[in-house]
Amino acid sequence: MSIFIGGAWPYANGSLHIGHIASLLPGDILARYYRQIGEKVLYVSGSDCNGTPIAIQAKKEGKNTKEIADYYHKEFEYCFQKLGFSYDLYTRTDSYEHSLNIQKILNELYDKNLLYSKKTNQAFCIVDNQFLPDRLVEGYCPNCGTPARGDQCEKCSTILDPIELKNKTCKLCGNPPEIRQTEHLYFKFSYFQKDIEKYFENAKTKYKWRPNAINITNRYLKEGLRDRAVTRDLSIGVDVPIKGFENKKVYVWFEAVSGYLSASKIWGDLHNKDISLWWSKDTISYYIHGKDNVPFHTLIWPTIMKGLNMHSLPKHIVSSEYMTLEKKKISTSKNWAVWIPDLIEKYHPDSIRYFFTINAPEYKDADFSWREFFYSHNSELLGAFGNLVNRTFKFIEKYYSYDIPNVKSNENLTNKISLLYQELSVKIENAHLKHTLEEIFELVRETNQYFDKEKPWITIKENKEKCDETISNCILVIQNLAQLLHPFLPFSTNEIKSMLNLSDYSWSPILSIPNRLEYVKTLFERLDFKSIEEEHYKLLNEV
Repeated sequence: MSIFIGGAWPYANGSLHIGHIASLLPGDILARYYRQIGEKVLYVSGSDCNGTPIAIQAKKEGKNTKEIADYYHKEFEYCFQKLGFSYDLYTRTDSYEHSLNIQKILNELYDKNLLYSKKTNQAFCIVDNQFLPDRLVEGYCPNCGTPARGDQCEKCSTILDPIELKNKTCKLCGNPPEIRQTEHLYFKFSYFQKDIEKYFENAKTKYKWRPNAINITNRYLKEGLRDRAVTRDLSIGVDVPIKGFENKKVYVWFEAVSGYLSASKIWGDLHNKDISLWWSKDTISYYIHGKDNVPFHTLIWPTIMKGLNMHSLPKHIVSSEYMTLEKKKISTSKNWAVWIPDLIEKYHPDSIRYFFTINAPEYKDADFSWREFFYSHNSELLGAFGNLVNRTFKFIEKYYSYDIPNVKSNENLTNKISLLYQELSVKIENAHLKHTLEEIFELVRETNQYFDKEKPWITIKENKEKCDETISNCILVIQNLAQLLHPFLPFSTNEIKSMLNLSDYSWSPILSIPNRLEYVKTLFERLDFKSIEEEHYKLLNEV
């Protein structure tokens, strides 16, 4: 079985924040799980280096767009690496190879008569003497009335044409723009209405789409798919390879979603691999993103794929709700955010991964608070999982001189563990990652209770056979916990693998007991709750 996983492409115009990680982390968990069970996985993403946000940031900092894109792309790579994201390829949209792939896609659609030219009205700023990219047009959503910008309302997820905004202003100078005529290439989305309706009805039930993906997609289909421009008057981006439109750039929404195929081709060329394995009708695909990106993955990308006569339409849509910060909406413009470069330098990567999985915004908005972050680390990660491993391993070190007692495993326990692998596979493959982690930690707590109940510190003196059985059972559970938790907590579970000298993790019960502990190391350090006030002070004073 082949597994394709595509993570949404963050704009390279500013640092990653906790909202990005909350929505993107499921992709890495899924990729690690499927590799662990032995499937062929291709997991790709990259930095969006062509969007208007990069041009805005460059102007703000007095730099050119490449300097901005280079800086943040490098920072993104570092952050993802520190957090253990296991992309097969993390690329960028301003690469030569990506541009070439996007131009080929555009040419193919044009040759199939799926693109047509159309004169249209577009916002033009007479002060800045330019047609305004979507994100430079600000106003109010005509659908819900909230402040909006660009081509989509963040509040109600309506896809917009910027000229539809009420009380429009130019983001650069604040003046109302004029409406002038220009010519663009349009893609015949409306032609595929029936095809996408049929695809949607099948996919939403078979692959158990999340409610936000179903509701948003259903709304757009009821309104009817509209033809959309695939070109824009921009200063940066992929050049349009079609005669008469050489001075235009490919619209970023078209380019970014097509980037999943482009990144796959780049990876295939780098490794001399045939990527058709990951782009066949039998491929199981996962698209990982926030709910604001739902229509781009459930409508726009499938329609482009239909136009290209591709049969590997998106199957699993893993669309997260929003992550708030201390009960308030994250705002990068107001600096109300916790930035990932800061977080990864101060806290254990598995602590970050654990929090954003156990508190994942899978079906409703979730909140990040420093108090909850510290609590989840100290009480759950260190106090439950870390404590179970540490108390068991320290006991073996002290009373058994690193030799592990090997007693025949309890049949009920081995059956329970075997059944857990089967149950959790179903949950993970349906992207119910929060519930999966909760169930694994239920076993962590049960095993801690078992340790307390059996009192090995007493039985080691009074009934050594009983003590041997207790410790052997704890080791049996711990090594399986480590294997089950590996997709979620790769750093600490790799440490356990080294301490127990286990072979590579798979997805079948480990029923043999290792002979000896190689060494003992504490997995997690306690976080000082006094630091919460420091984090609050920093957050409040950076706004």
